[in-house]
Amino acid sequence: MNFMKDEKGQSIIEALIAIAILAAVAVSFLTALSTAYTTTALAEERTTAESLARSELEYLKKSTYDRDNNPPQYNEDPALSYPATYSVSIEATRLDPDGDTTGDDDGIQEITVKVYNQARLVITMSTYKMNR
Repeated sequence: MNFMKDEKGQSIIEALIAIAILAAVAVSFLTALSTAYTTTALAEERTTAESLARSELEYLKKSTYDRDNNPPQYNEDPALSYPATYSVSIEATRLDPDGDTTGDDDGIQEITVKVYNQARLVITMSTYKMNR
């Protein structure tokens, strides 16, 4: 009879250990799911931002060269629609490859496109625009 009492105590201990193991597995599984979701969301955000930046750069390459404004002014592609939380900024800088410090850009400008998601910078891409 003493033996039966000991078995009941061990069953409770075994059940508690099993519950603890299941809890540890569940926490690990939920952590893995959360990490996978975050990684997927970041990859999707980066892909969207990169696509927007590339589209803007292609549009800017085709637009008329701004020789009048300093710094040069370029507008966003009006045909490009952004997802609701995304925004783009465009900056242009005159370059002076001749180093003659005349203030002209010798026909070369650096164009930088920055893409933001919810006011947080996601990607920056640059290219050069030539006066052809």
